[in-house]
Amino acid sequence: MTYLRRRSVLVGAAAATLGAPAIAHAQADWPKGPVKFVVPFPPGGSTDPITRIIQAKMIENTGWNIVVDNKPGGTGVVGASVVAKSPPDGQTWLFVFDNHILNPIWTPSVPYKDSELMPVTQIGRSAQGIASFPARPFQTFADAVKAAKAQPGKISCAVLSSSLAQVLFAFMQKENGFEMNMIPYKGGGPLFQDALAGVTDLSVSSLANMVPHVRAGKLRMIGVTSEKRSAALPDVPTLVEQGIKAAPSYSWWGTYAPAGTPKPIVDRMYAEIVKAVRSPDVTQKFIEQFDMEVILSTPAEFVAYTTKEQEFWGKIIKDNNLKPE
Repeated sequence: MTYLRRRSVLVGAAAATLGAPAIAHAQADWPKGPVKFVVPFPPGGSTDPITRIIQAKMIENTGWNIVVDNKPGGTGVVGASVVAKSPPDGQTWLFVFDNHILNPIWTPSVPYKDSELMPVTQIGRSAQGIASFPARPFQTFADAVKAAKAQPGKISCAVLSSSLAQVLFAFMQKENGFEMNMIPYKGGGPLFQDALAGVTDLSVSSLANMVPHVRAGKLRMIGVTSEKRSAALPDVPTLVEQGIKAAPSYSWWGTYAPAGTPKPIVDRMYAEIVKAVRSPDVTQKFIEQFDMEVILSTPAEFVAYTTKEQEFWGKIIKDNNLKPE
């Protein structure tokens, strides 16, 4: 070992030793009372149960008092604003769905800034599915596209308002030269109510929400938006396999903290989320119930991912002058 190399190691070791008490102190003083997991949606859907599964395992692992606080409204804006304006003391955390990164683009007047929230981790992701009401003639999404080209605007498709699915379809219609009647819904409840009743021809949602209805025979899955076929529905081809020009698209779930939350606290929370999700029983639930690919990215990786996604889909929103409803 050279002198410079040895010296740098010694300096680094000394710094780590000096920094250790500070980190330990920060963690020893935290949490101070109940830890709040804010879900910006009502109970149901996917974000709420995923958060509650993590909450239960973390309570089991740590003994902390963790509560889930549903703050619905404005496609997640209300809950995100609550966390963004909360003290950065590690007591309040935000659990979001993928539409979170699109909200500032759809609605520039949201009552918080992206910079007020600190990305912690992308918990996992799941492909989105495109389903047909079983009485309709479509066996594949390519069949639906062919019908839409013959009769522009006649085929109806249910999507969540302000969602990634809404943007994906705008992208696909432009790239593939078809037009459907896209109907935005403000929640998964009313979307599936109409989809299961045959009010709409097609519907789009995460596989987490779709698979139970497909297995029950109430919907027919005709395409998935991922790069590879879903393990939950291996017989359903991807859009690219069907000759559709499409960008890979995933529903995903992630965690944020108020900006300025001390790094030692963020690091501890990240470690506890990883430990909880990597528990075999939790991983199994996420795979079986939500067709989830567990990601658990580091904060830096999560920043890189959301920045890229926001730029790509944001450009499509602006280029097509899309509105959330």
